[in-house]
Amino acid sequence: MAFDGIVTKAISTEISRLVGARIDKVFEPNKNTIVLGIYQNGLNYALNICIDAQYCRLNLTTHPRANPQIAPSFCMLLRKNLIGLKLKNVITFDLERLIILEFEGFDDVDDIISKKLVIELMGKHSNIILLDDTNIIIDSLRHIKELDENFRDILPHTKYSFPTSDKYSFLELKNVADFIQKLNIYCANKNGNAKNFDIYGITLSDLPVIISNTFNGISKNFINAIIKKLEIQKSSSCKISKNELEKIFNYINQVVNNIGTDKLSFEFVENSDGIKKDYFLVPENSSAEPFNLNFFVDDFYFNKETNEQFKNYRNTMLKLILDTLKKYKKRLYNIDEKLKECDGMDKYRLYGELITSNLYRIPNKNVEKLELENYYDNNNLIKIKLDKRFVPSINAKRFFKKYSKLKNALVVVSEQKIDTLKEINYIESVVYELESCSTIDDIASIYEEIAENDIFKEKTSLNTNNKKSSKIKKSKLTKNKTVSFNPIKYTVDGYTVFVGRNNKENDYLTLKFASKSDIWFHTKDFHGSHTILKIDNNLPYPGNDVLIKVAKIAAKHSKACNSSNVPVDYCEVKFVKKPSGAKPGMVIYTNNKTLNVTP
Repeated sequence: MAFDGIVTKAISTEISRLVGARIDKVFEPNKNTIVLGIYQNGLNYALNICIDAQYCRLNLTTHPRANPQIAPSFCMLLRKNLIGLKLKNVITFDLERLIILEFEGFDDVDDIISKKLVIELMGKHSNIILLDDTNIIIDSLRHIKELDENFRDILPHTKYSFPTSDKYSFLELKNVADFIQKLNIYCANKNGNAKNFDIYGITLSDLPVIISNTFNGISKNFINAIIKKLEIQKSSSCKISKNELEKIFNYINQVVNNIGTDKLSFEFVENSDGIKKDYFLVPENSSAEPFNLNFFVDDFYFNKETNEQFKNYRNTMLKLILDTLKKYKKRLYNIDEKLKECDGMDKYRLYGELITSNLYRIPNKNVEKLELENYYDNNNLIKIKLDKRFVPSINAKRFFKKYSKLKNALVVVSEQKIDTLKEINYIESVVYELESCSTIDDIASIYEEIAENDIFKEKTSLNTNNKKSSKIKKSKLTKNKTVSFNPIKYTVDGYTVFVGRNNKENDYLTLKFASKSDIWFHTKDFHGSHTILKIDNNLPYPGNDVLIKVAKIAAKHSKACNSSNVPVDYCEVKFVKKPSGAKPGMVIYTNNKTLNVTP
């Protein structure tokens, strides 16, 4: 069900039991995670706050994390402001994915001080914000400018403002009739027909999106899981009924009402292969043990992150090894070509012998060819092509020299082929080992192995350098020290379009500034600027007319601007990737379509 508002409410209720505990440690294992060490009644707890776009969450954790030797600046700030304070309150708002941790304590002169830690769990917009007692931002893990996010500033020394939402609160519903009425209002407003819309006219497949967009904190995955669990309908194309809506409402209501009790539990959502890809809450606990959502979420996401990290490491290693394998297969191809040339070396020895044995009757002058009797072939005539720059005797010496060269080359190249085949065989064995790995430690062991092997030394050293340089670049880019971001801006039928001015700006525009749902344009097979069509949720999804106009802008800012028919590829930004080590402005993309336009 993802980490939606219901899970946030349940997690926060469990964490509220730690009110009165003292903060004694603060860590920042990575750029998306803060861990607070909490001490209460002789026990130590670790509160994990993660704002990764894919795995954003708040939970108590038992899984240790490696920490950097030098603490980042935000971590040091939290240590300065929070260590020694006590957790005063855990505040949530309806089913919003927003939690405020209030802390209170005494300063050096025994004056009462209070701080607030605001945790916003909103996908890629997640953030951790430290406030003083007047709600002024001291600092945040991510700095956000209103220009970038279009709704508010998250910067030091500014007043904190809460994110806004036009969704309804499920907690304020009185009964199922109220639930259905709110769904009708949302659908009516969306379809521009507030009076005549009927929720019973929609299909089952549309329901998760409608409920999720109508009420705060309820995810589409949760509704899909409810529909499957309750076996509401077999066909997603069937129309929804009042009875089915009532079942869904009652299920959600039961889960919400059981938050903070021992009745709440979970079930896994599995894919066709039986892999546990998600979970959802259920309003009954069949186990004799009380259910602890914090530690369940901790284990679930830790395993998920570990698996993702494992896949990334393995794919990176596999690419490194396969690149080396390709290099050696190319070397083998060149060796085979050389061996083919060596197959004809005996004819040069024959030419030299025949010319030498017939020198007494061959005129000592430059000629293009000779026709001599081959005493190895019943004296049949053989034509020998000569280099007319030299007399026949010199040509004979050149033939012997070439034969000798090819004969020596045959010995060397044959040995090289044997060695190359051995190396290829070894590399293929490493590939097999890598495919058989099941843990990150296994991959680390293989990396240590190949790093000590000369055939991988160049690749592994380059890989290490690339990782270091990439970390430096990301750090600088995050702080906006090396990026001058001022793209060309257009307005097309109410939509905003951005065009990069250079390669670095293209990278920043596509990979940092654009949202995953925005549409990326680029001319096909021509150099050009990255062009981004920003998706506005207040406007309908762009139609073909808008796409053609933006494609013309992309063609205009390309090398093909003077052509009469320019192919322009476009796709969602989430399908645009930058390969490791690629030059600025160079990306790869998938799931694209092509428009042919005239600039």
